[in-house]
Amino acid sequence: MGSMFQLMQQVIVQKERILTDKADLTSYSYDASFGVYMPEIVVQPLTVQEVAGVMKIANEHKIPVYPRGQGTSLSGGPLPVRGGIVMDLSQWTSKLEIDHENMLAIVSPGVTAQAINNAALKHGLIYPPDPSSMNIATIGGNLAENSGGPKGLKYGVTKDYVIGLEVVTPEGEIIRTGGKTMKNVTGYDLTKLIVGSEGTLGVITEAILRLYPKPQATETLMALFDDIMDAGRAISNILSAGIIPSKLEIMDKASVEAVEAYRPSGLPTNIDALILIELDGHPEAIKDEIKRVNDVCLGANARAVQIANTAEEAASLWLARKLVSPAIVRLKPTKISEDATVPRSKIPEMFKRLKEIKEKYQIDLVVFGHAGDGNLHPNIIADERDKEEMKRVEKAVEEIFEAAIELGGTLSGEHGIGTLKAPFMEMELGAVGVDMMKRIKLAWDPNDVLNPGKIFPEPNQKFELVND
Repeated sequence: MGSMFQLMQQVIVQKERILTDKADLTSYSYDASFGVYMPEIVVQPLTVQEVAGVMKIANEHKIPVYPRGQGTSLSGGPLPVRGGIVMDLSQWTSKLEIDHENMLAIVSPGVTAQAINNAALKHGLIYPPDPSSMNIATIGGNLAENSGGPKGLKYGVTKDYVIGLEVVTPEGEIIRTGGKTMKNVTGYDLTKLIVGSEGTLGVITEAILRLYPKPQATETLMALFDDIMDAGRAISNILSAGIIPSKLEIMDKASVEAVEAYRPSGLPTNIDALILIELDGHPEAIKDEIKRVNDVCLGANARAVQIANTAEEAASLWLARKLVSPAIVRLKPTKISEDATVPRSKIPEMFKRLKEIKEKYQIDLVVFGHAGDGNLHPNIIADERDKEEMKRVEKAVEEIFEAAIELGGTLSGEHGIGTLKAPFMEMELGAVGVDMMKRIKLAWDPNDVLNPGKIFPEPNQKFELVND
């Protein structure tokens, strides 16, 4: 340990930003998914030169380095599965510049999406990507995982707003990709390659992000359904009618019941599902869209459609949606959060498959999420101390992934692959597809020092939530 500390001191002079105490290391040994892996040391760089210095030393000595933000990853993204160095970038918040004229934000990796949006609002702009953890998670983590959120339906996800990056390569070189121009087709699009690569190809040290004009007005509606299949059809019909809400979220009966038990707000619990819809844009256009959405929902057998009359009512409805995750863990302590995503037209069929899986394995399955873009969050609540239950959960999760792939969907819409979903990569991409990605990794990181053990399955790796 002493030698590694001395190596790190060569580039990070302040000792307080090199952590070696067991208590400190333990807090970096887990994320919001599963598994505990102890690092040997934690560094907290605050400059690109420090990051480059750490990577050069790590590459020379073949020491694994694991970039990390606030550890909100749901797929094992920052877990130090081979020990080595955790590079904590959450303290690096020094730059948050709004370029109003060019409608851009230039930010350090530790800044949160919420902070970026708050700064943009002062200039009449917004930063649309809105993952549920946007007030906690770092933008560096959002970029690494290509995070999304409710507004992804209309506005897209993180990758759609990144036009330039400063990146440190696994070998410690500093490169810049893209820039401040909206159009850029000079060579390969390295910006998009880095975004979503889960920290396996480079360490993001600065980002140039596109901003968007703040919409003039917003309205929120809630539609209640006695059958979740009808809710799925309503979602498809709204989009087919040429209406693109800024948000279109679903909560099933179990989600609503959990939220009402956690923090009552008057949501009806005698339903099978509800959908929340936010429309934004010109006030007159929204008036017309509200009527059309109302008609579509009633035509899909909605029991009722309610329009929020005030901003406070709208905020209360969206708070209920945000509270689903903390609410359901009060029922059982272990939460398996998935984000299987299917084409919009397959949403009703995916709901049907989820119902069948729930009944087959007798599990506590809660369904909510960004239904408008097919990005569902089937969450299973269980007790990891109950080994028999967890084995049923493992089989259910595997079938959820299989169902999503069979319906033309994907393993992950926004949580990433990390360690958790690596065993299923070939199911979606095929052997050749996985091999091509491995070749890219090898070209960028020949010594496999940057976030190794992620995305690609280890030999004979199986999907496990419980170790036998």
